[in-house]
Amino acid sequence: MSAALDAKRLREDFPILHQTVRGGRPLVYLDNAATTQKPRAVIDAVSRYYERDNANVHRAVHLLSQLSTQEFEEARVKVQRLLNASVAREVVFTRGATEAINLVAQSYGRQNVGAGDEVVVSHMEHHSNIVPWQMLCQERGAHLRVIPVDDRGELILEEYEKLLGPRTRLVAVVHASNSLGTVNPVRTIIEAAHKRGIPVLLDGAQAVAHFPVDVQELGCDFYVFSGHKIYGPTGIGVLYGKQAILSAMPPYQGGGDMIASVTFSGTTYADLPNKFEAGTPDIAGAVGLGAALDYLASVGLESAAKHEDRLLRHATERLCEIPGVRIVGTARHKIGVLSFVVDNPPVSSLDVGTQLDLEGIAVRTGHHCCQPVMDRFGIPGTARISLALYNTVEEVEAVAAVLRGVVTRAAARARAAAPAATAAAAVEPVYAKTYGPSPQATADKLAAAFDFMDSWQDRYQYIIELGKKLPAMPAAMKTEENRVRGCQSTVFLSARRRPGTEDVMEFLADSDADIVRGLLTVLQRLFSGHRAGDVAGFDVEGFFHRLGLDQHLTMGRRNGLTAMVQRIRAFAQKLAGSASGAVAETPAGAAAPVK
Repeated sequence: MSAALDAKRLREDFPILHQTVRGGRPLVYLDNAATTQKPRAVIDAVSRYYERDNANVHRAVHLLSQLSTQEFEEARVKVQRLLNASVAREVVFTRGATEAINLVAQSYGRQNVGAGDEVVVSHMEHHSNIVPWQMLCQERGAHLRVIPVDDRGELILEEYEKLLGPRTRLVAVVHASNSLGTVNPVRTIIEAAHKRGIPVLLDGAQAVAHFPVDVQELGCDFYVFSGHKIYGPTGIGVLYGKQAILSAMPPYQGGGDMIASVTFSGTTYADLPNKFEAGTPDIAGAVGLGAALDYLASVGLESAAKHEDRLLRHATERLCEIPGVRIVGTARHKIGVLSFVVDNPPVSSLDVGTQLDLEGIAVRTGHHCCQPVMDRFGIPGTARISLALYNTVEEVEAVAAVLRGVVTRAAARARAAAPAATAAAAVEPVYAKTYGPSPQATADKLAAAFDFMDSWQDRYQYIIELGKKLPAMPAAMKTEENRVRGCQSTVFLSARRRPGTEDVMEFLADSDADIVRGLLTVLQRLFSGHRAGDVAGFDVEGFFHRLGLDQHLTMGRRNGLTAMVQRIRAFAQKLAGSASGAVAETPAGAAAPVK
């Protein structure tokens, strides 16, 4: 029987968790499905390697190279033990689970998938286990088949069985979902495939840190995971493959250390696993991964799993108590991942994540690199709590307290806004006034306002407050034609030529997220009411850099901001290039987008 885990004591092993953030608040880190924090043992192991043993592996007779090679190969043996692979040479080091999947797709896939063949994935896959197979199928003339999921977020196995046929060449499925938390019945999936002679790849990126994995017992043909999700460094990952299959596969890359001999007439390749490890590997990463596995073994994987399951149950109960909060992914067997939305009253997941962040609580928001499963549930994304062995009940309570406040404020705001929204629906949309004589003059005013704020937290809050003041876009204008793709939130933008002018552009925009509405307000103040040529030529990227937006917004939000700017520029360029105006006004006084 595994001993109870003392998370508060274990937190002392993780230096990053000791800090305060956002005005002195203790850091609450609940984004472990994206990456876990590193214990001192891992940090020290990597540091010691560089301080004491740094040298290239496999290639020299001197002492440092021998020591480096020894540590590198010891890490491989530790991975073998973690997965219970039959031999260490079935373990190939990669940059992560993504590269491991691409290795299989480009080596095994190219060798075995042809025109008319099929690769089966599931609806809940991470993009890393979709896109490589799409690329392969497009190249080879093959077809991608998808296992559907039900409303709980569980695979529909009856439909899976129907997908398997004589042209199926591989099944690639996630062991545990990063977006829903679902732990899939992979043994059943593997048995069904193997009855038909079909190999199976399991994406174990979210599994290996949360419960024991035995690849021999499962019988899978390939298994992949990333070191940074199991308390190890970034940039190191693992491909496990059955020895017979790996031996028959061609190399994925060519270069040093993957050869037996090279002449201009031909090359012979090294034995496993070197055949798939071209070039200098991430030696320090492997050493750090080995230290992470040692640390997890000292804690006890089963103890950690029980602790995380207790936290998951507690968090589920707390969130279910909050009116308007809906959990997405209610599978009967889950890891410590809790995805949710606030839909009564609706609050964007981006806004939920932002409010949590302002209180020092780190969660993930968006589609979690799982857009197809978000589409399946009819949502743009979720807020996600993901648990690790160092998380506590007190941290879960902190999330619940902030979330209650978010819902309470949203409900009050919805009640206050209802009469205004009803009135606004009956009148013609009003386009924004001009905020300055030129985009540059307006930019200077906005920059001056930001300069008065002492911290980025104040600036962030200022953007949110701007968003709350942005007038709602009439529902009739929220069409697919006006939808801006590439944003984590739902964004609509409609531009027109200002009546009575030849080239003055103005636009209306809206989003379901206050933070994005704030960014839209900034763009509207910059550009609405100005000549199209001035809009198209303005250095908006430089302006964002001046404000610090490019440093403090997440990559997803920066991508969304770029998509909005591209839409505005496209309108402006069309308008500037048309003497008669490139937008046709509608009877309602709105506008049709530039064609």
